[in-house]
Amino acid sequence: MSDARFEDGGEAPLNLRAETPDDLPVIAALIQDAVLGVADIDWSPRRRQLSFLINRFRWEDRAAAEREKRPYERVRALLVLSDVTHVASSGFDRSDRDLVLSLLDIGWIAGPDGTGRLLLTLSGDGEIRAEAECLSVDLRDVSRPYRAVSGAAPHHPE
Repeated sequence: MSDARFEDGGEAPLNLRAETPDDLPVIAALIQDAVLGVADIDWSPRRRQLSFLINRFRWEDRAAAEREKRPYERVRALLVLSDVTHVASSGFDRSDRDLVLSLLDIGWIAGPDGTGRLLLTLSGDGEIRAEAECLSVDLRDVSRPYRAVSGAAPHHPE
């Protein structure tokens, strides 16, 4: 088994798994304000996986970036929901392959028999609902961090 470091020995990319409702808030916090295109969403009924290639803000690095007075960073990451049996969406045009979405939250609504629904909330009242046999979510960075284009951290007015 290899470690998850980049080939040149650089810092290990983030690699998390949520299998219980208590695990999911960590992933939800790290993907808040991620951006993705509709074209970056892949539903494979045969593999029972719903995948998202996202550009996530590196929330885990925000305080250090501020302290060290260096630019904020984003990173490309893969968010994979497994054991998914059905997917539905609303609030956005799935046929618009150029549409850019902002991911705000991911939550789990448990069913009576261990099954449940993963609910991904998007900006503009959009949502993606994934019916699943169990809670299984993976988040893995797939690129090196890069400077956030805006130069600013995402901000949510109170």
